[in-house]
Amino acid sequence: MSLTQNIEDILSVQAKSTPPSMIRAILKAMQDNEIISFAGGMPNPISFPEKELSKSMQNVVEKYGSKVFQYSITAGLPMLREFIAERFNKRFNLGITKENIIITTGSQQALDLLAKILIDKYDNILIEKPGYLGAIQAFSQYQPDFIPIDLEIDGINISMLKNVLKNKKLKFGYVVPNFQNPTGISYSAEKREEFYKLIKENDFLLIEDDPYGELRFEGETLPYIAAGKIEKSVLLSSFSKTITPGMRLGCIICKNEKLLLAVNTAKEAADLHTNIFAQYVIWDYLMNNDYDVHIQKIKALYKAQSSAMVNAIKQFFPKEVTFTVPQGGMFLWVTLPQGVSAMKLFDEAINNKVAFIPGDPFYVSQRNVNALRLNYTNASLDAINEGIKRLGTILKNYV
Repeated sequence: MSLTQNIEDILSVQAKSTPPSMIRAILKAMQDNEIISFAGGMPNPISFPEKELSKSMQNVVEKYGSKVFQYSITAGLPMLREFIAERFNKRFNLGITKENIIITTGSQQALDLLAKILIDKYDNILIEKPGYLGAIQAFSQYQPDFIPIDLEIDGINISMLKNVLKNKKLKFGYVVPNFQNPTGISYSAEKREEFYKLIKENDFLLIEDDPYGELRFEGETLPYIAAGKIEKSVLLSSFSKTITPGMRLGCIICKNEKLLLAVNTAKEAADLHTNIFAQYVIWDYLMNNDYDVHIQKIKALYKAQSSAMVNAIKQFFPKEVTFTVPQGGMFLWVTLPQGVSAMKLFDEAINNKVAFIPGDPFYVSQRNVNALRLNYTNASLDAINEGIKRLGTILKNYV
């Protein structure tokens, strides 16, 4: 009997418990250049500061020489961590220093590291419903008991959470408070305060994932739910959505020294440290360019793209279809009438040269969900209009 016939027997329980990724099917479909894609969570390439980054690459090689090619410390480049601390203190008064920050290989590694150090089998983990599929994948490897809490238009369902907390002890909660992935909704000030009170009363850790927070193009910037207020909180951030996703730079921000030490140890085992050349390049870019002006340009771009998609949906989708209207970020969420599976529409959409992500991967157990996620940041205004028109034609055959 060949090894390939027995491979299932030697895979770990963790590997078997991780759900297959819809992303692979999406990326395969994206090889067709004719497809209008609303599927990936990708920034618009025209927002990448290519010339400035190229100059920074030259700068760091000339100025720092072999340092940018050598091994480095696990926590990350001190100057970059200092910049992050100062920026978050200025915006949110978190009271942090560079010692409260670990640079990670994107926010996705941060999720994986936190899962490794926090989750034991059958731990109760609060997640949003629907929730970020990357977090569901990262956490699933360690076989927790997921406690999905419904999302409302202004954040998590507080009444549902209160009922859960009467009967269950949570290990931690994971939320995306700003322009949530996949729905695009943001937590209101009232929901944030109510959530914070429940965290303090019930003593569980909260992970707030905020890759999109800088991309608010409407409304008021709100404080975090728990970050900066209690030690039992973790904040995740990233440069992927504002500078470049390809360099894979994110960070963990936390005031709890023991938790950070555990993360540091897990990261040493995973990859020793995040790409140090990329850290130097991003830091040099931040020192020699106006980051806020750059972000303002991205926000203006995404506001125009979001408006184009919303207007096209209003024009081309059946009136029975509802959708969220984001105030920032990269996504909106479309809800179909009951009984209409977005998953069953996917192949037909691909045949019509348009792509989206069906709702199924954003749930831990539900299948044939009557919802789908659309990304508006990685298509031109004309492509958005044409792609939504194609989807509208398909939907009218089902609704």
